[in-house]
Amino acid sequence: MDSNKRVAILGGGNIGLAIAKGLEISNLYPPENIYITRRHIELLDEFKNKGFNITTNNKLAVKNSEILIIAVQPKQLDELLKDISHEINAENHLVISVVSGAGIKVIKKLIGKDVEVVRAMPNTAIAIQESMTCLSAESKTDNSLKTAKKIFDSVGKTMIIEEDLMVPATALCACGIAFFLRAIRAASQGGIEIGFHSDEAIFMAAQTAKGAASLLVNTKSHPESEVDKVTTPRGITISGLNQMEHNGFSSAMIKGITTSADKAARLYNNE
Repeated sequence: MDSNKRVAILGGGNIGLAIAKGLEISNLYPPENIYITRRHIELLDEFKNKGFNITTNNKLAVKNSEILIIAVQPKQLDELLKDISHEINAENHLVISVVSGAGIKVIKKLIGKDVEVVRAMPNTAIAIQESMTCLSAESKTDNSLKTAKKIFDSVGKTMIIEEDLMVPATALCACGIAFFLRAIRAASQGGIEIGFHSDEAIFMAAQTAKGAASLLVNTKSHPESEVDKVTTPRGITISGLNQMEHNGFSSAMIKGITTSADKAARLYNNE
């Protein structure tokens, strides 16, 4: 992939800026090749000082870029695409959308051109190159999908999925990072109650969670097989686990994910 290509991140909110940070760390594209747009650019001084191109002008960013990453809220998508559609060249531009709920056919229809479109669903850990990003396109052999995969492989892990699974992926991966953060916070609060200072408890809980996740990613084992290794008859671990289950731990996590998926399916209604 040509690192001399220019990237426009249209929407400098939390996820857009996380993508910018991740791309900067990955060295895939230098900051001077990346445009970030936002209405209130005074909030982007940190990125301006690092050499990113900061502007309120979406059309300008599109004109000067080949890869367009759309990172606005669902309610802002129609207006944005209407604004930039005349500047998009189907032969030269690749559109990558991280907008929840907006399908590829809808995006193409709003643009009014047969431009290559890839849907991506990263999470905010992209800022430290640890995102879980799901990708989908009209064809799994599209060069555009390969390009998008290279981009997001540089800032975490990727998985190519069918487009009808992108909304569920939003709940499991994008919303999911908040669910796991809340679980870590709860564990740290337990740590405080049994005697640790707050900063100690958070660090210990976060590193333990990181270790648990790394076990699964690196060994590809099932969570319960790892649980079995630390549970013994009448042991302290199984006592704690059972108490959590009695209070609905797994059920609450499952319900949270399915509820988020239901709401994600209703975020954008221009299908």
